[in-house]
Amino acid sequence: MILDLIPTTLRMATPLGFAALGGIYSERAGVINLALEGMMLIGAFGYVVGTQATSSTEFGLLVGLGFAVGLALLHAVATVTFHAEQVVTGIGLNILALGITESLLPTSKQVDGLPHWQLPFIGSYSFMVYLLPVVMVASHVLLFKTPWGLRLRAAGESTEALAALSLSRTKWQYLGILLSGLLAGAGGCFLASEVHYFTKGMTAGRGYLALAAVIFGNWRPLSGVSACFLFGFATALELANRWNIPVQLLNSLPYILTMIVLMGFVGTSRPPASLGK
Repeated sequence: MILDLIPTTLRMATPLGFAALGGIYSERAGVINLALEGMMLIGAFGYVVGTQATSSTEFGLLVGLGFAVGLALLHAVATVTFHAEQVVTGIGLNILALGITESLLPTSKQVDGLPHWQLPFIGSYSFMVYLLPVVMVASHVLLFKTPWGLRLRAAGESTEALAALSLSRTKWQYLGILLSGLLAGAGGCFLASEVHYFTKGMTAGRGYLALAAVIFGNWRPLSGVSACFLFGFATALELANRWNIPVQLLNSLPYILTMIVLMGFVGTSRPPASLGK
């Protein structure tokens, strides 16, 4: 019975996983990113708009990623260049994304989904489901095994180390935020691709769940994405509901689980030393 939930768990965890990886890049560079929700939403919107305009899912994916990176650039300009309060900026960008997508809501016409790959013993899923573990492992290696990752992490840990190497903290923070937009946008594109259309507020708090996974995973790619699979499994239980559990309880299960996880682990998590400073 549990095995029957695996396909749904994979589909539910994939957008969260991409967004969580995006949050890790931004926060490892020292910038709090509450705008993951808005980046996912604008990415989903861009995917549907681009695909409707050209009947090309590849072009739709590029448009969605571009929209999300554009929102990330606004976040970087506001917080890094003009030193705006990071939490307030992130919430403001979420509201902006919601307003833009609601006022320019695409038609109800369905769009094609991203290509699916059939792999032996695994099944047929969007190529992004298979891409997530690759990006997860690559992010771990990049952040913790290369000089590039050391410099990005120094932007969030030790500004003195960057200064000693004559490196610009602004540059590395911009890079971290833009990567967060790219990855969160990929999660939004996947979400729209799976349902084949766009609806108002379709991310439904997934960006915040991804941020909780970042904290639960101690700002590390492997454990952060693993937390996303836990949240994805909770959502799969909600959708299956084979045990006649009250629907109100199941609908709130992913968010209840998030609160339990945060209460149990946030005290032991160690954020980057200069996060938010």
